[in-house]
Amino acid sequence: MWQALKGVRHLHSSVMKQTVSELSIPVPWGHIRGKVWGPEHGRPVLCLHGWADNCGTFDTLIPLLPKECRYVALDLSGHGLSSHRHPGVFYSFPAYVMDVRRVVDALQLKHFSLIGHSMGECSLSFSALHPEMVDAVVLLDSYGFLPTDLKEICTVMRQGMDQMCEFEKQTAEKKRRVYTYENAVARMLVANPTLSERSVRIILERGLVQVEGGMAFTRDFRINLKNIVRITGEQSLELQSRIKAPLLMHTVVTVPGDHHVHLEQPEVVAPLVSDFLQTRVLTQTSKIYRLLHFVRSSSLSKLGAYITHNATQPRICQSDE
Repeated sequence: MWQALKGVRHLHSSVMKQTVSELSIPVPWGHIRGKVWGPEHGRPVLCLHGWADNCGTFDTLIPLLPKECRYVALDLSGHGLSSHRHPGVFYSFPAYVMDVRRVVDALQLKHFSLIGHSMGECSLSFSALHPEMVDAVVLLDSYGFLPTDLKEICTVMRQGMDQMCEFEKQTAEKKRRVYTYENAVARMLVANPTLSERSVRIILERGLVQVEGGMAFTRDFRINLKNIVRITGEQSLELQSRIKAPLLMHTVVTVPGDHHVHLEQPEVVAPLVSDFLQTRVLTQTSKIYRLLHFVRSSSLSKLGAYITHNATQPRICQSDE
């Protein structure tokens, strides 16, 4: 399945101690890049990073997970080494979901699991649209769907469009600032105070590119613009209802740490994810859909503002973002 694909390149990488391949999948605006761990015929697991991150966020976690799986960690469009979208195009959750669909089609995947960090709406939306493909979901410090009040949607859309207009008036130099490597590390540490310098350097392996005069961030700064594609609480519930399977098991596990606990302290998260994959996915013969949701202890109080549920009826509350 993996070797026969046309247009998909696996380039050897020595970044990790175990074998890692570089993935490149052609798309209409360039390429979606990523990294692949594990045996060629292993159980497929797609790993989706959070906003402004890249697939390097899984570098410390994946080597600790079950070796029977084939982990494909993606740089979503506009992130890491993946191509930026065409000029004038917004970034949105449906567009990210389409990124995943293109990768799934290119790799000819029929059934797989998802591990998503932060931007849970991407993993859940794909699971809702393609419930027959996804057999398990692990969410790492994610709120899942983020509905917007119907009365606020027009305001948010206008803000996003205004921001795009202002962005397009900027000069190329302002859009891509040049740093020394150490200055880029320092800037990221300031912007992400909970990240260690080691983790910052891991993220920047795919987050910086050499340019004339120094280094520039690889991410497309349009990802910072207001997301103009919003869904209401009612739409969120409809999507939630379309995640079909014989069993829906939603488990919330609280672990000590911050938003990147899977990167900073993978030894805390890995045993829980590994046990979940081993006992609920790898050893299951019947088709069961399962959802495992991790939150850091410091965000547990926030979780109730977005998602509350009982054993059978999830309820998604309004977000004021």
